[in-house]
Amino acid sequence: MKRLALAAAAAAVLAAGCATQTPQTSDTPGPSASTTTSASAQPDRAPRGTPAGTLLVADFGADTVSFVDPDKGVTDTVTVGRAPYGLVVGDDGRAWVATAEGVAVVDTATRERVARVPYATKHLGPVTGGEYRGGGTGIALAPDGRHVYVGVNVPDGNGTLETVDTRTLRVTDTAGVGRRPFDVDVSRDGREVYATDHDSFDVTVLDTGSGDTRRIEVAPYGTEGGLGSWLKPHYTAVRPSDGKLLLPFEGEKLVVVDPETGRSRVERMTANTHQHGVTVTPDGTLFVVGTGPIDPAEDEGPSLTVRAKDGREKVIPLDGPHEDVAVSADGRTAYVTGGFTRDGYWNGITVVDVDSGDTRRLAAGERPLGIAVL
Repeated sequence: MKRLALAAAAAAVLAAGCATQTPQTSDTPGPSASTTTSASAQPDRAPRGTPAGTLLVADFGADTVSFVDPDKGVTDTVTVGRAPYGLVVGDDGRAWVATAEGVAVVDTATRERVARVPYATKHLGPVTGGEYRGGGTGIALAPDGRHVYVGVNVPDGNGTLETVDTRTLRVTDTAGVGRRPFDVDVSRDGREVYATDHDSFDVTVLDTGSGDTRRIEVAPYGTEGGLGSWLKPHYTAVRPSDGKLLLPFEGEKLVVVDPETGRSRVERMTANTHQHGVTVTPDGTLFVVGTGPIDPAEDEGPSLTVRAKDGREKVIPLDGPHEDVAVSADGRTAYVTGGFTRDGYWNGITVVDVDSGDTRRLAAGERPLGIAVL
C-alpha cells in the first residue's frame, strides 16, 4: 500500500515537513513569558465595538491577532505574544490565544489584550517561532466558560495540558499528555478534555473532575516511522450528536473514536490529500482542510472537504496549502487559513461558498493559523 512506503520515506524525502523533528527557530527573542498585563492596553480609550461576523485569526508569523472583515480584509491587529497558534472565543467576547509566551486574553469589543497568563510547564526553551517552538498550541473553552484548556508543547518531550481559571486568570492544574498536542477539544458536558497528540499517534483524555488521564491510540496506518511519519493525527472534532471524536487522515480515512470505550472504526473519505484542520457545525457537517499531497505523483492537491452527517462528501479544490477552518453562523461560508504549520504558507484566508464551491482569496494576517468567527 502506498501509505506504508510513504511513512517509511517521509523523513528523508520531505525533511522540512510537519513529520520531522528538526526545530525551526528564530534569532529574535520575544518578551518575557512572565508578563501578565498588556503594555499596550489603553483603558481610557472608548470601545470601538466589533461587528458580528468579523474573523479573528492568530498570526503565527508575528506576535498579533488580526481582526478581519470577510469582505475587506484586516481592520485591526492586537499584540498578544510570540507565535500565536490556536484561539477560542467565549460568549463574553473574550478571546483566549495560545502563544509561545502564555495564554493571551483579548477583549474583542475594545480590541485590547487585557492579560497574558504564563504557563506553569517548565523546560519550554527560548521564546521563539516555528512549528516546533515551545508553548501553547491547541486551546479550548469549557461549555460553562469557567476554564480554558491549552495544550503546551515541550520541545523534544511529552507535552502538558494546562487548565486556566477564566476568573482568576491563573493555571489551576497541569496534566501530562503526549508529544505536540496540536489540538484541544472539550466534551459537550465539559466532563472530558481531549488533547490530540500529533507525535504520539494518540488522543489524551482528561477527566475534569478527577484530573485522571488516559490515552487512546489513533493510528489507522500504524505507527511505523515514528517521529518521521506523516500519518499521524492532527486535529479532532467532537460530533454534536453523540460526542464521538472525528479524526481525518490523508483524505482516505475518517477515524471515529468512542472516548468512553477507546474503540474506533474507520469510514472512507475521498479527498486523497494530507489533512490538518477540522471543525464541525451543530447540524453535524464536518469541514476538513486538505493541505496538499505527500506524494504528488499519487495524491491530490489542497482542498476543503465538506462532509454531511450521512457521509456524503463535497471536495472543493483550494489554491495552495492551508491549515485551519471556521464556518459562518448560517453554515454557508467557510474561512480557511493559509498560514500552515510547515513551509509553503501564505498570508491570507480562502473564503469558500459552501453551496457553490466558489472560492476567493482574502489577504489577512501574518501566516494565520487559528481562526474564529465573532
